[in-house]
Order: sequence, then C-alpha cells, then structure tokens
Amino acid sequence: MREEWITSRKNPLLVQIRRLVSSRGARRSAGMFLGDGVKLLEEALKWGAPLETVVYSEGLDGPELPPEVRTVRVPEDVMASVSPAQTPQGVLSVCAMTPQSVPAKLEGAVYMVLDGVQDPGNVGTILRTADCAGMDGLLLSEQCADIFSPKVLRATMGSIFRMPVEVTADLPGRLYALREQGYSVLSSQLDGTPFYQRRGVGERYVLVVGNEGNGVSHQVQQLATHRLRLPMRGGAESLNAAVAAGILMYQSQSWGNKVDRGRLFPRMEFTFWYGIFHVYFSLLSLAGQMRQV
Repeated sequence: MREEWITSRKNPLLVQIRRLVSSRGARRSAGMFLGDGVKLLEEALKWGAPLETVVYSEGLDGPELPPEVRTVRVPEDVMASVSPAQTPQGVLSVCAMTPQSVPAKLEGAVYMVLDGVQDPGNVGTILRTADCAGMDGLLLSEQCADIFSPKVLRATMGSIFRMPVEVTADLPGRLYALREQGYSVLSSQLDGTPFYQRRGVGERYVLVVGNEGNGVSHQVQQLATHRLRLPMRGGAESLNAAVAAGILMYQSQSWGNKVDRGRLFPRMEFTFWYGIFHVYFSLLSLAGQMRQV
C-alpha cells in the first residue's frame, strides 16, 4: 500500500481535518467525522465502517488497512497541530457518516432517549452503556451534543459503529408516534414515582433522560406514560445523567421483558449493581481520557 507523506500544515487534507474537529456544521456538510486513536480505528475496521483516510504520525505502525483507504504520514508536530487531543495518540481516521439508523417503525423492545443532554462525555458514555446493556437503539434530540464530535466518539469506545442511532428535530413528535405504536414512554424526573415501583409498563418501552441542568423538557413530560425517579437517600439532588441512564438501562433488564433479546439478566440485584459499576468505571476511563484533551 502506497503511503503519502505530508509536511505542510496548510495541506487541504489537514485543513479539512481541523474543520471536522471544530465544527458540527462542517461534519454535516462533508458527511464525514474524525476518529482519534487506535481503538476507534480498530473498531471501525472490525465493524466495516466506511473509512476514507487514515493519518499516522511518522514511525507509528497501525492495523492493516483495506487498499481503498488513503494512508498518510505526517511529522509529530504536524499531528499535534490537527489532533483533537492535547496528547495525540498518533492516529486519526476520517470516516463517512453512515451509522446504523433507527427505523421509522421501531421493531425492537427497549430504546434509550436523550432529551437535550449536552455534555459530550455523558452522550458518549450513555451510547456505550446502551450498547453494553443491550438497548435496541438510541434516539437523541437535536439539542444533544453532536454524536460525531471527537469527545463523544472517544467516550463511545467504538459503540458508535454498532449502535443504531437517530437524531431527531422533533423529539415530542417521535415519542407521540411511538406511543401510537404501543410503546410506553418512561420519563425520568425528580417528582416521579420511585423507579422500582413502576406499574403497567408494557413489553416495549423507551427510557428518557433529560438535560443535565433542566431535566426532561415539558413537552416530553406531557407525552410520558410513566414518570419515574431514582430514589436518593443522601443529600444530593440528582445523579449525573450518564450514571442515571446506566442505572435505568440495566435495572429495566430485570423487569422480565418477554421479548427474547438474549441479553436479559435474571436478578434485580445483579443488574442494578452491574449497571452502577459499569457506568462508574466508564466515567473513570473517560475522565482519564479527558485529561489528555
């Protein structure tokens, strides 16, 4: 495979990469996003993502690439000028925006919904946890952090290439349609019924987590079939959005959903604490990565 050698920071490819790092609009316009690090590259290759270009720092080897992927090497100082991280990992991958989409008429049993979650670390961690917990897909309002931003992608640890995702401009309308299809809409909010006392939740439902500061929007609350809260015995008013979402996703697996998804856990206690530990260590890992950004 022939490699290109680029030394100019003004090279059109490097200019494009900077735009993909900094601008949601640029990513949408180009239909591409930037993966940072070997892990995302390996996951992209494993799951058949449409890679366009891979950029390596000089002297760094990576996994074998398909022959159609453009391969570029740059000096370390040039890599530092385009990398989204303060401590570059030495590998950048440009990939086309073709994530698995959520079908208009849902076919799965359980979906996670984010209503205005704006922190990139939270969005990426929730997407990763949804993948681990066996959710059938993730729906996000347009007010959420961009799922293709470098910080979100880093937090997903590759789940972006496996998880069906939909970003909708009309979340209330989407949830109304889901109710018409027979889905229960479970909204997490501080004035709700304790989560463990839920009643009348059907076999198909969506779990909604809201904005870090304001919670679930009023419009979405009005569409909820169930308003639920996680009981808190201490003095804190609320949980981090990613932690709350993780508990909800894993705990809901213990409800005895009859749809055979091959990922249900038999005991409430196990799913609850597994969810707690998974999200906790995900956030610890993310915190370590963010120190490099």
